[in-house]
Amino acid sequence: MRTDVRRTHNAVTTTSTSAAAAAVLAGITTVRNLGILAHVDAGKTTVTERILFLAGETHKRGEVHDGTTVTDCHPQERERGITIFAAAVSCLWDGHRINLIDTPGHVDFADEVERSLRVLDGAVAVFDAVAGVEPQSESVWRQADRHGVPRIAFVNKMDRAGADLDAAVASIRERLHPVPLAVQLPVGREGDFTGVVDLLTMRALTWDDGPGRDGLREGPVPEELRAEAEHRRRLLDEAVAGLHPVALEEYYEHAALSTATLAAALRDLTHSGEAVVVLCGSAYRNRGVEPLLAAVTAYLPSPLDVPAVRGSAVGAAGTAGAEGAELERAADPAGPLTGLVFKVNVTASGRLTYLRLYTGTLRKGDTVLDATTGRTERIARILRVQADSHTETDSAVAGDIVAVIGVKAARTGATLCAPGAPLVLEPPVTAEPVVTVAVEARRSVDTDRLAVALARLAEEDPSLVVRTDPETGQRVLSGLGELHLEVAVEKIRRDHNGLEVTVGRPQVAHRETVERGVTGHVHRHVKQDGGAGQFAQVVIDVAPLDGPVGAQEGGGFVFASTVTGGRVPKEYVQAVEAGCRDALAEGPLGGHPVTGLRVTLTDGATHSKDSSDLAFRTAGRTALRDALRACRMVLLEPVVEVTVTVPQEAVGGVLGDLAARRGRVQGSDPHGVAAAVTAVVPLAELFGYATALRSRTQGRGTFTTRPAGYAPAPAAAR
Repeated sequence: MRTDVRRTHNAVTTTSTSAAAAAVLAGITTVRNLGILAHVDAGKTTVTERILFLAGETHKRGEVHDGTTVTDCHPQERERGITIFAAAVSCLWDGHRINLIDTPGHVDFADEVERSLRVLDGAVAVFDAVAGVEPQSESVWRQADRHGVPRIAFVNKMDRAGADLDAAVASIRERLHPVPLAVQLPVGREGDFTGVVDLLTMRALTWDDGPGRDGLREGPVPEELRAEAEHRRRLLDEAVAGLHPVALEEYYEHAALSTATLAAALRDLTHSGEAVVVLCGSAYRNRGVEPLLAAVTAYLPSPLDVPAVRGSAVGAAGTAGAEGAELERAADPAGPLTGLVFKVNVTASGRLTYLRLYTGTLRKGDTVLDATTGRTERIARILRVQADSHTETDSAVAGDIVAVIGVKAARTGATLCAPGAPLVLEPPVTAEPVVTVAVEARRSVDTDRLAVALARLAEEDPSLVVRTDPETGQRVLSGLGELHLEVAVEKIRRDHNGLEVTVGRPQVAHRETVERGVTGHVHRHVKQDGGAGQFAQVVIDVAPLDGPVGAQEGGGFVFASTVTGGRVPKEYVQAVEAGCRDALAEGPLGGHPVTGLRVTLTDGATHSKDSSDLAFRTAGRTALRDALRACRMVLLEPVVEVTVTVPQEAVGGVLGDLAARRGRVQGSDPHGVAAAVTAVVPLAELFGYATALRSRTQGRGTFTTRPAGYAPAPAAAR
């Protein structure tokens, strides 16, 4: 469980004084578990490829447009040119082991990012030097904030026309709100970008365009940049001194900071989240990646630098503390084994379970406990992962990210631990699905195969929900967006040869809310069927929550009681609340979940013998259902914020098309020859928009979306 956004150094002690134990601990200090985060097409996968190439893990630079990258190893990723599935790789750099996860940038696959961030110690946020902070880069930044993951920023594509480091830094400050600390000055602009000036060492780093790894040249700062570099170094010293007390003392004494003090302060500020170190480069042209790796090892934390993992104890012999008590376990290889499953890959040849070890040592052949279910599992093999290839190892220690074979039932979010010291870690939060399609096998003989395929999909991706519609009997697949479901269905077709699938038109997940409530609604529940009966009487008021309809973004229910004189005992009040929550599952308009309302229990009555929790729960459920029928209800539909980037000459047509889709345009921001149009549009109106936009802009338009809550649906939809 991670609740503290600000991370501090956590000293790990061990009773073992052996040289072997000390060596293992020293090895952990050189581990960096980090993710690459960014908006789609900012260059995450290219950055990852260059890291692997420079570290010697690959012998040729892979390219996204050629489909030759290591991490985009799935056929759909290579065909679409985007990252869909989070891929783990590992490499060695300057005596450090870097375990890296390349995450998707598309909003439909945000759950992959969430699961990855849950197990990472640091991250590199990649930004486009022309666009700066984009909608999805803002979303993944907020996800990292929730998990308390320290970050450094890499402004990529400095060789593009319109690239501007200062503008990108300003967008980080304005939209993401940390203090950005640029530690480099570009050498050359746009197509003439050749390198950077390192403001810590005041040395120039330049690269040629050769295909090898030896293109880096280090030398003095060019004369024409010396004054600007010295000015920026003074600004950097001042900014760091204003945030770091030790640096402030040295700055007051010497009016400048030494390189060692500045580097130490940058590391502390990165760990605490008070500031973000900003570097720049062009990953495609292999410029700026070596300094990025140096910053990763210098500023991002090792597993020993992050707080001890927290979890809930479960009852078992030898467990310290009462069941449910919160326990902490530090990254100690000699401690009891504790690891979190963050990804599962199910294939016809076996089941691969991805695991982050927080404490203890895992060895091949060990028996571990799935503390979530109480089931024991045996570890048959341990693998170091390199995207879709693997290297077997005999053991893994605290801080490692590995894959294991032999675990048969552990799901994403499960805690694997030592049987004698069970602990349940907080699982990753799974996003609520918003788009639904009906999926059927084209041939009736394939119905069972489809059921197996859908179950495998849901096991690999918890954000995909499979259910059977009780009215139509259809299998229904729900996900986070149209592309999410499109990829899932295509995966079924590819992974299960000969399985032909038909897909119904996508449907969105509606909600219902109260526009005008009722007061003094009375319901009496009486039941006599021999023996003890049931009696409960409740009086409730129903009102919309404060704020505009749909402002609760799909969630919101408040229950209160103003009953006095003990007319309804406290234990029965809780039963009434439980009954009201039961009633929220289906609203009167169309059986959709109800949200955004306040229920107040104002009065009631009991019977000395026949009143019970069950009676009052039933009364609360029925009372709210009846009251909702008397309220004025509103159907809500999910809406998304759309950012459409198109050539200037196509803006008028795009605005008209968005208006036809019931979109509310919020602004248009010019970017040179292009413009970014932002609008809030109902999700249901965006199905097929990608094709329409390409047609309207001759293939030059792109768009991104992010959830924006719920809004009233038009009367025709009610």
